[in-house]
Parts: sequence; C-alpha cells; structure tokens
Amino acid sequence: MKLAIERAALLRALTHVQSVVERRNTIPILSNVRLEGRDGRLKLTATDMDLEVVEEVEAHIGAEGGTTAPAHLLHDIVRKLPEGGEVGMETADEGGRMVVRCGRSRFTLPCLPTEDFPVMAEGEFSHEFQISAVDLRRLIDKTRFAISTEETRYYLNGIYLHVIEGDGSARLCAVATDGHRLARVENELPQGADGMPGVIVPRKTVGELRKLIDEGDGAVAVALSRTKVRFAFGSVRLTSKLIDGTFPDYGRVIPTQNDKVLEIEGKRFAEAVDRVATISTEKSRTVKLALEAGRLRLSANSPDSGSAAEELDVGYAGPSLEIGFNSRYLLDMTAQAEGRVVEFAMADAGSPTLMRDSGDPGTLYVLMPMRV
Repeated sequence: MKLAIERAALLRALTHVQSVVERRNTIPILSNVRLEGRDGRLKLTATDMDLEVVEEVEAHIGAEGGTTAPAHLLHDIVRKLPEGGEVGMETADEGGRMVVRCGRSRFTLPCLPTEDFPVMAEGEFSHEFQISAVDLRRLIDKTRFAISTEETRYYLNGIYLHVIEGDGSARLCAVATDGHRLARVENELPQGADGMPGVIVPRKTVGELRKLIDEGDGAVAVALSRTKVRFAFGSVRLTSKLIDGTFPDYGRVIPTQNDKVLEIEGKRFAEAVDRVATISTEKSRTVKLALEAGRLRLSANSPDSGSAAEELDVGYAGPSLEIGFNSRYLLDMTAQAEGRVVEFAMADAGSPTLMRDSGDPGTLYVLMPMRV
C-alpha cells in the first residue's frame, strides 16, 4: 500500500474512528485501525467487536493494498503534524511496518495483517428509514443523561427506540431510565419506520453516534434488525450490536394523576438549585423543595458544611408540600429545557414527579423523590 492524503482529511477520519478503540485491549488487533487504499479512496475501519465505524476519504493511491496500524498512536501523530501538509503512507516489510511521512517528519509504525482484523457481519436489516441529524441529536441529547450505568441491569444501559401509537397517529419514541429518573422524547415517525421492532441502542454506541452527527444537518440513514443497527451519513457508517434484553414497561411509572402543579422559569430554578446544592454532601446531593401558594423555598443541610436556603416566587396554587430531590438529577433535566418555563406536577412527597418543558411538548421527564 502506498498513498498520499491531505492531513486535514486524514485527521478528521481518524478522529471519527479511533474513539471506538479501547485504550486497553487484551486482543492486540483491536488496538489497530484497518487502512485500505483502493480506487482513489482510503477506507478506515475500527471496531471493539460490538461496534464498528467505517469511513472513506479521497486519497492519491500509488499502490493498492491494506494494513492495520495502532489507532491512537496514528491519530496522535497526524494530530501533531503541521496544518496544510500532505501525509504519505507506505507499507514496508510485506506489511509488517508502515512508514508515515509529512514534510521532514518520518515515523515507522508496527503493523498487523489485515486478515486478523475482525469483520462485523451485518446480516439482514428488516427496517430502513431516514431521519434528520437535527432530530436524531434531539432524541439523544434529551434522553442520554438518564441512561443507567449499572451493569447488572444491562437492559437499562442504552436508549430504547420504539414506535408508540396514540391519538390516531404513530410516533418514534426514545426512552432512557436508570430507575431514579426517566426521560422520554417523541418525534415524528420517519417513513419506513412503521412496524419497526423496539431496540435498545447501547450507551457507547449512543456516545459515538452523537459525536459523529455533531457536524452536519443532513439525513441519517438508519437500518435495523432485532440484533443490529446501522447509521450511515456522508462517508461514515456506524454499525452496532443491540442490547439483547427487554426494556421494562416504563409507562407504568409515568404518573397521570399528579394534581399539584408548579410552574417556574427553568433557568432561574436551575441557578437556585445549583447555589443551594453547594452545601449538600457529595453522597446524597439532596435539595428540599418547600412549596406554598406562590412561593418556593429551596434548602439543603450538611452535618459538615452547614445549611443553605433560597426563596423564589413561583406559579403554584396548591396546598403546602415538602419534597426532596437529588440536585444533580434536577439540573440534568432542567438543562434540557428549551422553553422559558418548566412545569412540575407532583402528588405527594413519596410519589414520582412529572416534569414538562413548555418549549417542547414532545418531551417529558419523571423523577423519583428522596427522603428529606
């Protein structure tokens, strides 16, 4: 293999694929990125066996061929090369080493044969549709903060994508929960997604996908089956295994009879929570909300750090109520609000609270209270 490629194009592609590669690998080939030069293009592939990212970029191919090189090392080298330069890549010793040149810089990297690089079998995809990058970013951003990190409940370690029926129409819905909070976002159902199976997209896949679609506003082609999902846009293709589990019936925890409604400016509320929570302990992060007509009192206490309190004028006409929440969870939810006003619907101090965003009626959040 022998080729020349613009430094900026190579760096962009390497940035996309190398983040899939784990820093520590017991299988040496999984630390590498596969490089294939053919037909005027360089194809880069990285995988961790569960997730694969492939990108193609234009290059001047002197001799067709392929090899695999250390992903993070190659990325670091290209990142430090001067801007505007052209990078030459050439395999030597029958593919055992690769020489990288740019200007007067020269690097020799160890390589492993492409035959050892694992290939992810895609299989048959039962449903294919397109969704705009803007809508996909919205589905991810408004739910991923609630993804569980508890490995024993592996079926909660991702975003649940499914179709819901209601009011005579179908909607594409994304849900994430960690058992303490739940985020649900609805979106217009893309053409071709009707009847798709409910799938759980893993947390790592969600993170990599979000980084990849950060740059554009075009359409993302989605193909899925019961075991795999593929996202394709521009010159990038991401394929991932899905979580093999059953997402719980989350509808049972969404309250419908909460009649104590608090309306408050989201930004002002978040700032007050953040100030008061400064005093709370790192372990509990509890903030108490004491409500009475037209007024909210936020407070926090810590045996070591003292106490804090702040009062706000709010829209509330219900009976007096005291309820506690994890301040971090409150801030995570209010950070997603697009409208000026957020609405909290409560029942009592021990029941789930519902939060809605005035600027986005397609989203809702459920938060379990804490004892105070």
